[in-house]
Amino acid sequence: MAVQIAETLVAGDAPDRNAPNYKPDLERIEIELLLEGVFRQYGFDFRAYAYASIRRRLWKRIEEEGLKSVSSLQERVLHDPQMMEKLLLDLSINVTAMFRDPGFYMTFRQHVVPLLRTYPFIRIWHAGCSTGEEVYSLAMLLREEGLYDRARIYATDINEVVLQRAKAGIFPLERMQEYTDNYIRAGGKKSFSEYYTAKYGGALFDQSLTKNVVFSQHNLVTDRSFSEFNVILCRNVLIYFDKTLQSKVHGLFYDSLITFGVLVLGSKETLRFMQHEESYQQIAPPEKIFRKVR
Repeated sequence: MAVQIAETLVAGDAPDRNAPNYKPDLERIEIELLLEGVFRQYGFDFRAYAYASIRRRLWKRIEEEGLKSVSSLQERVLHDPQMMEKLLLDLSINVTAMFRDPGFYMTFRQHVVPLLRTYPFIRIWHAGCSTGEEVYSLAMLLREEGLYDRARIYATDINEVVLQRAKAGIFPLERMQEYTDNYIRAGGKKSFSEYYTAKYGGALFDQSLTKNVVFSQHNLVTDRSFSEFNVILCRNVLIYFDKTLQSKVHGLFYDSLITFGVLVLGSKETLRFMQHEESYQQIAPPEKIFRKVR
């Protein structure tokens, strides 16, 4: 059945939801079976991710491989670990930039840094760090505020491939002007160009910025808390989870934060209707920076 539906498509085209032969219930079954297979075979659990986002990313991979259906992708993925690596890059969200949302970093300097100065040692968890641009941004900020030497940043992601890129610290030269502008608007105190050199066909960032950074694979869906933290940053990751999974991850963050610790979310994310909503106070609206008060 799935193949019969897919054969009406031109190779590389996702099914048209308005087409008379499009059967969304059947497509959902195919997608659920693929995600269940990925979980059982490889241990990556995407079953509670937002359906529309998952569907779009699966069809992106189907198109690029020249396949015709979700079922044909499932067969490839379950029997070919290299195909799973490609799919993992598609399904893990890797949209990032240095000093992304500069207003957030300015607010962090003004409202969170004074709180961090009260601690002799600072433990920070950057969950869903992707290729690391925002980890380096945070390291720069902490260095400029005189806090880096007493901080330890745990940068985690589900995807080992992007973690290796983050460790390398090499980013596209063509994005340096954009990053410089972000840095200035974020309250940067030096010349941004002092942090990198042109090398290996890109911009190689000062490796001392990762001296106190631990890059490690961690799955927010299946893995447990691994320490207590003064700050947890997880920006623009939870929007891709359904409400049940969001609640589960918020429970993980709550258990991992010390009392009066700081939770940082993305601009489109919220604590509303979550179990621990009443346990936080928003520090500086409209930025999604919260302090755990109980």
